[in-house]
Amino acid sequence: MSATGGSKALTVPDIAARKGKTPLVCLTAYTTPVAKLVDGHCDVVLVGDSVGMVLHGMPSTLGVTLEMMILHGKAVRRGLQSALMIVDMPFGSYEDSPTQAFRNAALVMAETGAGAVKLEGGESVAETIRFLTARGIPVMGHVGLTPQAVNAFGGYRIQGRGEDAERILRDATAVAEAGAFAVVLEKIPEALARLITEQVAIPTIGIGASSACDGQILVVDDMLGLFGAFRPSFVKRYAELGSAADAAIAAYASEVRERRFPALDHVFGDEPRTVSEVAS
Repeated sequence: MSATGGSKALTVPDIAARKGKTPLVCLTAYTTPVAKLVDGHCDVVLVGDSVGMVLHGMPSTLGVTLEMMILHGKAVRRGLQSALMIVDMPFGSYEDSPTQAFRNAALVMAETGAGAVKLEGGESVAETIRFLTARGIPVMGHVGLTPQAVNAFGGYRIQGRGEDAERILRDATAVAEAGAFAVVLEKIPEALARLITEQVAIPTIGIGASSACDGQILVVDDMLGLFGAFRPSFVKRYAELGSAADAAIAAYASEVRERRFPALDHVFGDEPRTVSEVAS
């Protein structure tokens, strides 16, 4: 069963048709077990380049490679049955030219079985989005705070305040007009996210944006409390699995040191005996 109650896997047209309807539920996943967990609850599962920070300990997403995205995309694909899988195009894999973007996006889709790719940027990537969609590659856009441009922004700062709001609106409009089927709005003022949602014809997916968006996405490790002390203000923690795991590991370590683990229940009996009856 799909997250919308159907019996088939969700497609790009299914997601595009949800504009103004029941909000789209989206989460990231990077591994097969997590993909299996989120699949029955989500409409969209994003293999985000956030994998670099979440699983590989990188300081930003800039060091993520195409090979890493393909590796994790394959893993997530194995765990999905109903949700639409989208894979992030990493930094440096699409900015040079539409031709470069097509070559790399086609590789990602062929290798991973993704239903679409996601590109960061607005007006600057509109030509590339148009080029890709004209050649059969569905694209999700991403405007506002775009992590691949973190150095240009001077950090992970909120975007779209004051006069900068016009830029974000132009970006979202450009992405929609270029043929993207949906667009992520990240870390922008609530009123601006609401306005963009009203004005563009494609679904908006909010993260640090507005409940008025057509859907919401979070990094799954953030909302489960697995990502250490890092806690963006726009993330609601639905569990504290990190502290629970820490307590479990501490209990294990204590029992090993005190020789309370393994107990008799966790070892094998003596029969049949060998090696000179276990050295008598």
